Amino acid sequence: MQRWRGLEFIPGGWGRCVATIGVFDGVHLGHQELIRRAVSLAHDRGVPSVVVTFDPHPAEVVRPGSHPAQLTTLRRKAELVERLGVDVFCVLPFTLDLSKVPADEFVHEVLVEQLHVAAVVVGENFTFGHKAAGNVELLTQLGHRFGFAVEGAKLVTVPNSTPNSEITFSSTYIRACIDAGDVTAAAAALGRPHRLEGIVVRGDRRGHELGFPTANLSTPRYAAVPADGVYAGWFSLLTSAGREPLMASVSVGTNPTFSGRERRVEAFVLDVEEDFYGQRVAVDFVGRLRDMVRFESSAELVDNIADDVRRTRDLLS
Repeated sequence: MQRWRGLEFIPGGWGRCVATIGVFDGVHLGHQELIRRAVSLAHDRGVPSVVVTFDPHPAEVVRPGSHPAQLTTLRRKAELVERLGVDVFCVLPFTLDLSKVPADEFVHEVLVEQLHVAAVVVGENFTFGHKAAGNVELLTQLGHRFGFAVEGAKLVTVPNSTPNSEITFSSTYIRACIDAGDVTAAAAALGRPHRLEGIVVRGDRRGHELGFPTANLSTPRYAAVPADGVYAGWFSLLTSAGREPLMASVSVGTNPTFSGRERRVEAFVLDVEEDFYGQRVAVDFVGRLRDMVRFESSAELVDNIADDVRRTRDLLS
């Protein structure tokens, strides 16, 4: 898969293509349906498929301070898109100037003049252009004018527990699940466990003193960190290709037993004695084990951590 940052990387002699456009944070099941449809349509037409996305998140540019919790890093997003068979991952740097481009100009300048789209696949709630004035109806009208097809795909939904209602899989819904600690529901919408990436940094070594040394993750600024609690998950070394993920009990919170104040993500990796400091790692959250609790003594904490480890094995085995 080719990766472009900006339209200046379009190769000379570039012909027609099929594109799908969006932020695609999380690359959840709904996004996957759109991308697969674009790949299929491109295959049928004998042209490349292109995923067009934006960085940084448009919300942060238009309304500074409003950046939503990030479900996937840009690197992870590209990896997930590539697995779906996409030919080109095109990142448009999102600037204040780009946010002011009218919808029709965006279509003409980006989709027609630069990408030469033969077809565009988007979700039925897709909006674009200055003040999100463009929608699927306008895109379809512009497609007729400039000679490209448009498909507005229905959103992916599942039945809700409330009678006669549905849940729409969206990045906003998944963020709400993660914020509530419901990593199981988040995984159901993502099609895989929610992943948190980071660099392992030195902590206060209290886990080592208790007999449960942890890898302390320094996570990206906007990362979607689950609610405080203890989770079962898979720990992966992103710097070691081919190495199998390891089982881990993951603590998220401030360590209230020791009056901690700094919110941390700490993974006790089962069955290994290894120094992970300085390595880039990932934690995939599979299930929530318990709330974050303040214990009266270190001994009581150790007993509960041992139980967390047992339950982690049961869940992941």
